[in-house]
Amino acid sequence: MFGFLRRKKPAETPAAPTDAAAVQFEPADAPEPGGTVDERALDAAALEAAALAAPPVDESVREAVADEAVADEAARAAEQAAGTEPAAKPGFWSRLIPGGRAPAPAPVAMPPAQAAEAAGPAAAEAPAPLPDRTPWLARLKQGLSRTSGNITTLFVGVKVDEALFEELETALLTSDTGVETTTFLLGALRERVKKERLTDPMQVKAALRALLLELLAPLEQPIDIDRAEPLVMMIAGVNGAGKTTSIGKLAKHLRREGKTVLLAAGDTFRAAAREQLAQWGSRNEVEVIAQQGGDPAAVAYDAVSAGIARRTGVVMVDTAGRLPTQTHLMDELRKVRRVIGKAMPDAPHEVLLVLDGNTGQNMLAQVKAFDDAVQLTGLVVTKLDGTAKGGALAALAYTRRAKPVPVYFIGVGEGIDDLQAFSADEFAAALLD
Repeated sequence: MFGFLRRKKPAETPAAPTDAAAVQFEPADAPEPGGTVDERALDAAALEAAALAAPPVDESVREAVADEAVADEAARAAEQAAGTEPAAKPGFWSRLIPGGRAPAPAPVAMPPAQAAEAAGPAAAEAPAPLPDRTPWLARLKQGLSRTSGNITTLFVGVKVDEALFEELETALLTSDTGVETTTFLLGALRERVKKERLTDPMQVKAALRALLLELLAPLEQPIDIDRAEPLVMMIAGVNGAGKTTSIGKLAKHLRREGKTVLLAAGDTFRAAAREQLAQWGSRNEVEVIAQQGGDPAAVAYDAVSAGIARRTGVVMVDTAGRLPTQTHLMDELRKVRRVIGKAMPDAPHEVLLVLDGNTGQNMLAQVKAFDDAVQLTGLVVTKLDGTAKGGALAALAYTRRAKPVPVYFIGVGEGIDDLQAFSADEFAAALLD
């Protein structure tokens, strides 16, 4: 019955022998004629023979199996700590938001020796420093200096009384904040001053900054450009808002991050619009698809089809500038969106409206009209380096609080790096710090 221990192929399982002759013994183990066989001696002899016949154990294999078990246990512990849901992939543009790049996934726990070996010499290197945003913040503050100067000077050498609130109301209204938003901010500020018993004007200014930050926070969202290939972005806006220039700057940022980009010159109405977009394409080494006097929807369809065939990362479709009151042009914009959807299901994935930061309360009417026509997913606010007052963004956040349209980017100049991701904290600081 011990013959099984000598087999080298476990897959073969013939019946165990029942005859005592099937068990082979060495001469020293054989019983004397006529003697009694001790079963315990037979067991010991068979086990010893099996051990001698077995091949030697490779210690490296044993260590590899042990290391694999440790790694599996560490991975299970990490999954339990993080929950059953996998971590959401951070949006691409979240890495442009101030405060640092998107946090890396938590490292899997492993023994110190194994971790040091896996890290190698790179572990001793310091992490790459974050880009210095001081110049950008200085330009943003300079661009909003008209609003900032009108508001911040009110809190110097004054008492916290009704006169301060009246002057603050005037300053907010002249900053394009709007009547409804101004009433909301001042009402909330009065309640906070009364509840917290604020007597220092600097404390009141800090409370106003906190309220403004809470109001603007829903507008701060990143774009996840990795969720589709190609990611189709449709860009709209009125004439002169900086639409084509913003497309060129976005293409440059995307190229820096290793994305392939294809541009569609869908603005077939404005003179030299195709040439301007072609110039941006040449500057960024990006191909531009255009047609001489072609239909904008046909250009968009060709661009999306080419992006699918070439496995392009991002396709940006420029559209003709138009006013919300131009019904026939707004209908054409709806047509472009429908045709893009025929070229690629679920496209366009992003519909961005480019707004001139100097338009004030007219910004609200543009957002409403374009959202009704093509269902906006985000905004780009440009030209905050001119006479922009800044309060219109607060009005936009308040009037659209039930259905906020995120502000993806704001621009403060003509430079390629003057278009940056919107940060509610930076914007509030530029207005009130």
